[in-house]
Amino acid sequence: MEQKRIVVLGAGESGTGAAILAKVKGFDVWLSDMGKIAPKYKEKLEEFQVNWEEGTHSEDKILMADEVIKSPGIPDKAPIIKKIISKNIPIISEIEFAGRYTDAKMVCITGSNGKTTTTLLTYHILQAAGLNVGLAGNVGKSLAYQVATEKHDVYVIELSSFQLDNMYEFKANIAVLMNITPDHLDRYDYKMENYIAAKFRIIRNQTEKDSFIFWQDDPIIAAQLKNLKIEAQMYPFSEQHSQDASAYLENGELVIDTSHDFLEVPRKDLALKGLHNLYNSMAAGLSASILDIKKDVIRKALEDFEAVEHRLEYVATINGVKYINDSKATNVNSCWYALESMQAPTVLILGGKDKGNDYTEIEHFVKEKVKAIVCMGVDNSKLHEFFDGKVPAITDASSMKEAVQKCQELATQGDVVLLSPCCASFDLFKSYEDRGAQFKAEVHKLEE
Repeated sequence: MEQKRIVVLGAGESGTGAAILAKVKGFDVWLSDMGKIAPKYKEKLEEFQVNWEEGTHSEDKILMADEVIKSPGIPDKAPIIKKIISKNIPIISEIEFAGRYTDAKMVCITGSNGKTTTTLLTYHILQAAGLNVGLAGNVGKSLAYQVATEKHDVYVIELSSFQLDNMYEFKANIAVLMNITPDHLDRYDYKMENYIAAKFRIIRNQTEKDSFIFWQDDPIIAAQLKNLKIEAQMYPFSEQHSQDASAYLENGELVIDTSHDFLEVPRKDLALKGLHNLYNSMAAGLSASILDIKKDVIRKALEDFEAVEHRLEYVATINGVKYINDSKATNVNSCWYALESMQAPTVLILGGKDKGNDYTEIEHFVKEKVKAIVCMGVDNSKLHEFFDGKVPAITDASSMKEAVQKCQELATQGDVVLLSPCCASFDLFKSYEDRGAQFKAEVHKLEE
């Protein structure tokens, strides 16, 4: 019998992992990346004897595929993808491929915001409970790589809408949907309904034996639920105690109330502060409860978790000014959450690659809390168009060094400098991590 040919497009964490799993499972594998492949991934590909190319897509080799595994960053509009579709070659995601080769339980988390924190917090609780658990998706190592080289009983997986797009047979035992706000609309023909449908793929293939955790107060989720027949057991969470909420806030206690257990944690003792983090704690606590983790373990883990880098991360206080790195806020709603938790006059760094942003969502917080905006991007015209005249001061910076210097000039004792850009980082930086790291480095230089 002839070997099935798998072609992998993109050699980041996801693509490299998929290629290695395909190789381990005995397929004829070809990996192609239009850009440069990072040295650490080249080493892995060589180690597993995967054939690869970089800087080009050899169509003759790609179009011979029986199945293509596409990295989440490649849009369907890419010319090579259009050609693959025209040849009726199936395209799947790395998550879909990995799911074929493991019977581990899958805890899958998506949402426009909060998913990284919720994923890491859930992983922290399950680790604390002594489970053999893997961390995968947008954080941790690729699921496919772990399935190829390790064996876990449970995986906690952060999934973006892009990863969900090419998922068909894969199933989440526990699906978590944090919220839905406009994001990445450039990838969904600027149609919100397409983005909503992508997020809801997380409950695809679920049965009554599975669980669906979601934010009850999200108007977009509530509207979509009316159109769907959900097979899974539903576990809504809410700030208020309503009759069907499985997690809620009451008398200063975070309450988790499921058929599995009942527990209370004083809100003041939670490791993560702010309203958005209360929701993250609820979702993680519910996942753990459904997996029958002891309540003492859940409570302690919710209290001793350490926060996520680049998400409302405290950097330093210099001359009475507090500097906060929220570089992971690559959309308007993430910035909304950051501004919601600000208690002091704020100097806000905004800007980057705009993904079709609507800034009206943060307008009232900006007027109420922001004393100055530093626009940091290659093209700041849209920011000026919207915010000029709405804050006492607005200025431009073309590098992180300049942005931090301007913030230092604008901020006075008792203020907060907040990097929460609302935008992708690719105009001036390699990634949001690079942007956050540069911000922290420039802030620490002020201390010297």
